[in-house]
Amino acid sequence: MTTSSTLQAADMIAAWTFDETEGNLTRELVSGERDTIEFALSKGRYQPAQAPRRKPGIGGQALVFDGYSTYIRRPAAKLRQPHGGLTIAVWVAPGLYDLCAEGRPSTIVNRHDRERAEGYLLGIGRHGAWTLQLGLGGVWTELWSDAASGVPLQVWSHLAATFDGEAGRMRLYLNGEPAGERDVPAGSVLSQSAADLMIGRNNQGAMLAEAFVMNHFDGRMDELSLLDRALSAEEVRALYREGLARCGGAVPALSPEDFMLPRGMFARDRHRPQYHVTTPGHWMNEPHAPFYYEGRYHLFYQYNPKGPFFHYLHWGHAVSEDLVHWRDLPPALRPEPDIDPDGVWSGSATFDAAGKPVLFYTAGNNAHRPNQQIGLARSHPGEGDPDLVRWTKRPAPVLALDRGDAVEAVDGMPLDEFRDPYVWQEAGRWVMLVGAGLEARGGTALAYVSDDLENWTPRGPFFESDPQKYPFLGTAWELPVLLPLRRDGEETGKHVFIVSPWGPGARSDIYYWIGRYDAERIRFEPDHEEPRLIDYGDFHFTGPSGMVDPRTGRSLLFTIAQGERSPEIDYDCGWSHGAGMPVSLSLLDDGTLGVEPIEETALLREETLLDIRQTTAAEANRLLANIRGDMLEIELTLRAAGRSALAVRRSPDGAEETLLYCDRDSGEIGADRTRSTLDPDERTRGIQSGPLALGEEPLRLRVLLDRSLIEAYFNGRQSVTTRTYPSRTDADRLLLYAEDGAVVDRLTVWRLGGAYS
Repeated sequence: MTTSSTLQAADMIAAWTFDETEGNLTRELVSGERDTIEFALSKGRYQPAQAPRRKPGIGGQALVFDGYSTYIRRPAAKLRQPHGGLTIAVWVAPGLYDLCAEGRPSTIVNRHDRERAEGYLLGIGRHGAWTLQLGLGGVWTELWSDAASGVPLQVWSHLAATFDGEAGRMRLYLNGEPAGERDVPAGSVLSQSAADLMIGRNNQGAMLAEAFVMNHFDGRMDELSLLDRALSAEEVRALYREGLARCGGAVPALSPEDFMLPRGMFARDRHRPQYHVTTPGHWMNEPHAPFYYEGRYHLFYQYNPKGPFFHYLHWGHAVSEDLVHWRDLPPALRPEPDIDPDGVWSGSATFDAAGKPVLFYTAGNNAHRPNQQIGLARSHPGEGDPDLVRWTKRPAPVLALDRGDAVEAVDGMPLDEFRDPYVWQEAGRWVMLVGAGLEARGGTALAYVSDDLENWTPRGPFFESDPQKYPFLGTAWELPVLLPLRRDGEETGKHVFIVSPWGPGARSDIYYWIGRYDAERIRFEPDHEEPRLIDYGDFHFTGPSGMVDPRTGRSLLFTIAQGERSPEIDYDCGWSHGAGMPVSLSLLDDGTLGVEPIEETALLREETLLDIRQTTAAEANRLLANIRGDMLEIELTLRAAGRSALAVRRSPDGAEETLLYCDRDSGEIGADRTRSTLDPDERTRGIQSGPLALGEEPLRLRVLLDRSLIEAYFNGRQSVTTRTYPSRTDADRLLLYAEDGAVVDRLTVWRLGGAYS
């Protein structure tokens, strides 16, 4: 019944070895019954169903818990209750710590009701502290590990927790050694809980976004046993030694790469983009801190590795040699207890005096007000780290409002919003912009200068606008970006200043001004008062970050392409959001902003499906009837009056289609998603549009179609980014709508390959 000579059958409540190599069932040894392993991808909502993952464990297989959906439930009726004592023993290799919403641990195993002070729980708290929690005589009693006995990340550890009611003692053991002890009244009795036993999930976890239960275990688990007596210290050591013997005397070595989500788990999801930057899986928010160093582009992004929801953010990391083919790297920055315990939020990159990359980021710390401070992390190139996987954080922030760093040189009190540093080097110094807001004055970016990257001098607001006149700019600004603008590769003396509004009344899109950057005063002087939109996608083109490409001199803008789905769908799919294609910004002859996808997109072209010139719309449609695909690039030059449109993700009967249109009479462009999907659970509906007067110009439309993600660029001056989630698998056609007499000057369609090998 059990693989351990230390554990006696008569003492066993339940035990699992997790030695199955596949499938959704695992055998409980005491009863001999099989329990279902819950796992989101087992539903197979938009791709073939998958079983939970297994990886090598302590002498056999281990079960991998994904941090949000993997868990086991054993009904209360199938378990006996512990009596005078309790032991829980298990091998774990946590992949990530947890934010521990509502103060509840990420749970290894539990059968409890904290509010009623019933039952038991073994779990891990923030940053590796771990705990045995019991209901004893109507009192919820917690024992936490000693400060030096936390559970390390991504390393196998043996945990044992015991409760001896007669002696009145709770104990913890880490790898056979004492890790914590607490006395309770002698003769204490464990209050029984009627709850089901759950493995990997807190049975009273906090709820988020109506679909996600928090406080899950993330990582690998093996050899879990529950006994109704307290093992002695020597028995615990013997149990630990038996585990070591099963794996040759030493625990299996693990690396950060072993805990990365396999990208292939989501590759067959029919809605997930494949040639854009995405996380390996789970949640992605805005990309940031792009830079080029020793032949590689680096890009970071807001990442929740624990699930497809906004929570406990890390910095994901990807690297590329050409901006379109990418490799996943382990997360570069994770929350740490003394610096950024509540999340590592957005920021940027620069280079220090020695030319080494440096990251600036927003350190989330709810113990401070505001809970946003500016942190710094340094790289270690030349030390066996060519991909810049290792980053060392400065032990304290470089800027914090609660120290008064931002109050000097500001006429007006900053609001409690202070985040998203954007840093660049110029004329022997560094300049930083931080997104903020001023009381009764609206959004701003606060400016700072430094001679050493460590000490920063405030220089006041970089730029402000009129919140009364433009209330959609909100009460604060996030993600400020300043980039120089070239025309035909030549400097123009103009810059574009970009912000993302935040707060009551804010429209969460990307707004910009073109103007002059005064480097002496650290001020921006706009050429036009009214802010402008780069993209008309209504929250599908957000989260800006930027860089000047040292190879080409281009000013590049990176964004997030929001997903617009329900939490229930995100749960079932296991991923949410993704990056937009980087765009190149320039100054056009008429003084307006030029917006084009980067030229490297052409490197993704695998096959030319159609290339026609000087023909009618009818003839173009005859040829388009043979084209099918959901990973395409399309270039169309069309001379037509009235309203014309290109339908993408179209079903043969037109019941589903998304229209990218140009209406010359009204001077409007947009995406019409009225018939994008027949799935009642999807939220993609409506029309996203804005003005663009083309005059006598032909329509020049460039479209990047990547499964659910659509990016349309109109005449190099305006873009529309949107999403579509057709319900039908045959919604992969194209059709051109145009009035009689329309001339297709050129229409080219390419099939594109993926960004990840």
